[in-house]
Amino acid sequence: MAHGGYNDVPNRGNQNKSKKYSIIGLCSALMVAMVVAVAVGANRGSHSDAKPSSTEEVSTSIKSIKAICQPTDYKETCEKSLSSAAGNTTDPKELIQVGFHVAMQELGKAMANSTTLKELANDPRAKQALENCKELLEYAVDDLQESFEKIGAFEVSKLDDYLADLKVWLSGAITYEQTCLDGFENTTGDAGDKMKAILKTSQELTKNGLAMVAEISTMLTNLQIPGMKRLLSVETDQDRDEVDEVPSWLSEGQRKLLAATNISADVVVAKDGSGKYKTITEALVDIPKKNSKTFVIYIKEGVYQETLILDKDKSFVTMIGDGPTKTKITGNKNFVDGTPTFKTSTVSVVGNNFMAKDIGFENSAGAAKHQAVALNVQSDLSIFYNCQFDGYQDTLYAHTHRQFYRNCTISGTIDFIFGDASAVFQNCTMVIRKPMENQQCIVTAQGRSYEREDTGLVLQGCTITAEPAYLPMKDTNKAFLGRPWRLYSRTIIMQSHIEGIIQPEGWLPWMGNFALDTCFYAEVANVGPGAGLANRVKWPGIKTLTLNQSQQFTPGTFIGGDSWIQPSGVPYVPGLL
Repeated sequence: MAHGGYNDVPNRGNQNKSKKYSIIGLCSALMVAMVVAVAVGANRGSHSDAKPSSTEEVSTSIKSIKAICQPTDYKETCEKSLSSAAGNTTDPKELIQVGFHVAMQELGKAMANSTTLKELANDPRAKQALENCKELLEYAVDDLQESFEKIGAFEVSKLDDYLADLKVWLSGAITYEQTCLDGFENTTGDAGDKMKAILKTSQELTKNGLAMVAEISTMLTNLQIPGMKRLLSVETDQDRDEVDEVPSWLSEGQRKLLAATNISADVVVAKDGSGKYKTITEALVDIPKKNSKTFVIYIKEGVYQETLILDKDKSFVTMIGDGPTKTKITGNKNFVDGTPTFKTSTVSVVGNNFMAKDIGFENSAGAAKHQAVALNVQSDLSIFYNCQFDGYQDTLYAHTHRQFYRNCTISGTIDFIFGDASAVFQNCTMVIRKPMENQQCIVTAQGRSYEREDTGLVLQGCTITAEPAYLPMKDTNKAFLGRPWRLYSRTIIMQSHIEGIIQPEGWLPWMGNFALDTCFYAEVANVGPGAGLANRVKWPGIKTLTLNQSQQFTPGTFIGGDSWIQPSGVPYVPGLL
């Protein structure tokens, strides 16, 4: 195959420069669905030296805006927002940035309104929901800001990484906006309806941003140009040299750290007083603000009754315990006692690049208290190795961004792995516990609300089993692999062992016919008495994938794990097992 590569060109320097500009031109065309490139190119390609009139500039700008809004699902909102904020610019990158900026402004208005509504709300749960909205929308703004900056720093040589990051962050922003609205379930008054109306434009703008990015990815996939991937990934010798550097999201200290036997900790926590602190809460204060280097907290054996939040400024934190049943962090916040699901977490991890090894996370509230989260994970590029998560309903909230779980155990009853992250569970064990008499058991409830989101739950090489106490009731309090929490719920179970506790139907409706056509559920190459497909439900959303097709959901592809999981030292298989 002819790549048109640099080694075939005698005058390397000039050809490289020419090639670089041609690639940038190509990517600019992609950024505006090619139509803008034609419109702008025609305008800029004129041989006339005359300065274009203001009318011509506006006309060209309108054409550019219409073109860049073409792939979006909310075209009117897109065109209106860009027309009012973009001025006369026709630059594709600037237009996309303007779109993100307008979305951030709208979210700012929503946050201000949530504070106002809180003063007017009479329902205590509605007041809490409004308070949570302020926090959640701040997270959404953070993800949009990351996307804004990533577009501004756009480099052709890193196109694949840029697109992956943009999809993750924009999906995160969409999820945070939806989580804000989730908080109004089971509340009285009209605060929820008002918040939904306030967020309407923000949600549409965020989804439009993801649509633009998704369109670029689709075009790159569909373009059959020899050498495209090579040309987009390598520009110069210097670029090739940079490929071997440690990725920016993985600090030197995290390389091989989780596999190390001798731990060099920044702070030691021990209940018996043999460490610097007796509580983990005290140790968190030692983490530098906006940390960019590995900060290791070694937590010695013991049960730590604490509620922890590693906020967005606490990045690159690694927690290591003495074993998932020896070092345990436990709490009991729950929905029945008045805490919104989002706030019931024993541990919440927001700061990016979090790692945990040999630790147990528990919510001990019990089945009667309904939603009670042990761990809520929003941390992008987070890793959990040989950890245990125990609870009943909503044990593990895989909320947003890219997450990897290896050799972990998760126990629960209802929807005990849920959320809208891009999360892969490799060689993990899911344990169904004894529920209340009137409850069924569901392993997963994935929350993808927008079809373009690159999110989903993937169980690969896992074991789905049950504790002995559940077995006598398995035919009355039935167990299922999952149910569609949101319209585009996506879960893939592959190369796993499913025991006979799972019902032959496999999957459970959420309510009525909701999402049965639009969900994406697949079972691939599973074994065990509960893995038979003959009697599975026949919804349109049940997909049949070959083993080869399921490659797209392996951690190397689905969450780009070669760049951030493999260097960590955690056992990791990028493809099929």
